[in-house]
Amino acid sequence: MRFTIEERHLTDMDGRPVTGGHAVEFHNLDAETIDDAVGLYVKNDAAEILGNVLKFPGFQAVVTIRKQTGVYTLQFTPASQQNLRA
Repeated sequence: MRFTIEERHLTDMDGRPVTGGHAVEFHNLDAETIDDAVGLYVKNDAAEILGNVLKFPGFQAVVTIRKQTGVYTLQFTPASQQNLRA
């Protein structure tokens, strides 16, 4: 299944809020389940999950992570197109 991930940059590593430019980015990821999608994203970005992964019906999830560039909130949703390769 293909997932779209909305990545919202919350704070930089000094704890200051991030605004403007690249505060929101979108990514795509192929995974079997929502758990696999979250795990792959965290592994690929060398991130750390902060708190709990909130799962919702319909293969959706929200998670807060920390990586080298700051703290982010991620929203995972199923994409309308599955397993497309460029």
